[in-house]
Amino acid sequence: MGKLQSLVKDTAIYGLSSIVGRFLNYLLVPLYTAKMSVESGNYGVVTNIYAWTAILLVLLTFGFETTFFRFASKENSDIKRVFSMSMQVVGAICGVFLLAVFLFLPGISDTLGYASNPEFIGMMAVVVSLDALQAIPFGLLRFQKKPLKFASLKLLFIGMNIAMNLFAFVALPYLATEMPDTFAPYYDPHNQAFYVFFINLLCTSLITLFFIPELRMFRFTADKALLKSMLSYSWPLLLLGIAGILNLNADKIIYTWLVPGQQGIVELSIYGASVKVAAIMAMLMQAFRYAYEPFVFGNSKDKDSKELYAKAMKYFVVIAMMAFLVVMFYMDILRYIISPNYWDGLKVVPVVMAAEIFMGIYFNLSFWYKLNDETYWGAIFSFIGCAILFAVNIIFVPRYGYIACAWASFAGYFTAMLLSYFIGQKRNAINYDLKSIFAYTALFAVVYTLSVVNLIENSIARMACNTVLLIIFVGYFIKKDLPLKSLPVIGKYFR
Repeated sequence: MGKLQSLVKDTAIYGLSSIVGRFLNYLLVPLYTAKMSVESGNYGVVTNIYAWTAILLVLLTFGFETTFFRFASKENSDIKRVFSMSMQVVGAICGVFLLAVFLFLPGISDTLGYASNPEFIGMMAVVVSLDALQAIPFGLLRFQKKPLKFASLKLLFIGMNIAMNLFAFVALPYLATEMPDTFAPYYDPHNQAFYVFFINLLCTSLITLFFIPELRMFRFTADKALLKSMLSYSWPLLLLGIAGILNLNADKIIYTWLVPGQQGIVELSIYGASVKVAAIMAMLMQAFRYAYEPFVFGNSKDKDSKELYAKAMKYFVVIAMMAFLVVMFYMDILRYIISPNYWDGLKVVPVVMAAEIFMGIYFNLSFWYKLNDETYWGAIFSFIGCAILFAVNIIFVPRYGYIACAWASFAGYFTAMLLSYFIGQKRNAINYDLKSIFAYTALFAVVYTLSVVNLIENSIARMACNTVLLIIFVGYFIKKDLPLKSLPVIGKYFR
């Protein structure tokens, strides 16, 4: 019981710190879209470069965060030796990467479309390298069961980031106007992306200093056998990570090549901001993953485990549909998350959220190959989905613009979901309640369609009608699948 309580406590701390942190970072979106005009394309620059850094982070860590856990957990393992080898590998990769970036910085900047701002590439190269190096000490904190320090550092970074962004985008413009002799030289309203990257560099560098106690464990390790074993374990994780991160960010990376010039940057600004509205669904997915992973592995040996997984799938689909309806039914309010100048891109939100529902179902289905130690299937499905995403983007973006990016994600995740389901049912069949899932899907389609065809112009009246539709959906869920009828007092209303 003590171990279970410890697991629950640690999971809550890790989960809440990540979800709360993501939500706090989410609050920067209104600030950026309010202060960065669509025409400037600054938000498109931020979107594009952060997409690159997400992929680079996977490459630079080389799967060694998970590899560290695996080898540190082995019986009679030398934790210091495993930690040191992990730091050496990631450090060597980051060192070679930084050397190459700064040797060829002008050419790289020109290729990526930032010939006039090579400092963007230089700053983010350092940031992503520090992030990759920090992944191992963060992993050590988790291994040593120090969730409070882990969560504190994550939240400290976000707190500093938000505070500095508020200064750069709110206080600094005011000070530059009121005291131009002192502050005007430090404020450039036409180069606002610089402040985003510089603040990230500063915050990431400061967080690194808090790992000095953990870094004292490092010792140079010349253990070829350990290195060979760790690399053998890590490279499949690298492939799976690359496929996953490409599915999330490929459209934002290739967009400016498919639509070159200022037009591409402006359209990417609109698309990047609009996708943030759909991030509410992504936060739900993350919360579910924190709860579901320990649930699956913890119950994998139980006789009724497959029945539990089937129920979890049904509840996930229903809750994801509810989240979709809440976002779309109250878009008249939620759209103010971003500046009105970016509202043209809100048409992508339902498509992106549908894609994220498919991604969540795919995540649920993925446990058949994880429990069977056949993780290569995940790489196969992800790369097939990624290939479809690339194909749809390349073919349709030049003609239809960023709406094609949303449909590309939809098609990619839908394909990966179907492949995982049909192959999984052959290799490790689970009797999912498809009848109920299809019934909920039909009801979902009806209430959403009724909302779309609603011609009421008054936003309050329209949202009132949407609320009635939402109550119908939720009421059906409560009546059919929630055990509220077994509760005292209120249970009689649900019988």
